[in-house]
Amino acid sequence: MVEAEGTRASTSAGWSIRAMTLEDYDRVYALWETCAGLGLSAADSRAGIAALLGRNPGMSFVAVSGRDIVGSALCGHDGRRGYIHHLAVSTTCRHQGIARALLDRCLNALANCGIDKCHAFVYADNEEGARFWLHVGAARRVELELFSVYTPRCDPEADKPTLNAREHPGPSTLP
Repeated sequence: MVEAEGTRASTSAGWSIRAMTLEDYDRVYALWETCAGLGLSAADSRAGIAALLGRNPGMSFVAVSGRDIVGSALCGHDGRRGYIHHLAVSTTCRHQGIARALLDRCLNALANCGIDKCHAFVYADNEEGARFWLHVGAARRVELELFSVYTPRCDPEADKPTLNAREHPGPSTLP
């Protein structure tokens, strides 16, 4: 059973995991901006994250060390499948089990909602991200392709994702 929102899972490593709140947004966004291979778009605005947190309470998490947020995972579901976005750990705190702890909290939260399967989105050239997901036992779905379509309320030019800390060499999946 996942812990109640706002409670912490402590570790002897000097960091803990807790539910993400909107008050964390600025520090979490700053973390995302430092992570290579993580794409940010208009959906990652404060309003977009507020909507995600409101629709999926207690399912997204942050890793905290002292006053610093050193990791994050956005999690939600559509009633059938779970989705994880922006599983990120500060480069100075990697290889301490933080990403796995965040993933475990997300998977437990999904299981508590009756969700049996979760998908993660990783850019095709994000080798470090792919290695992590394979290491934790995720199956690479090579038989699927992802297609994105904008709703009438969105301006595609304003929602083009940007990648952090490097250029994305492959073709864009968005117009």
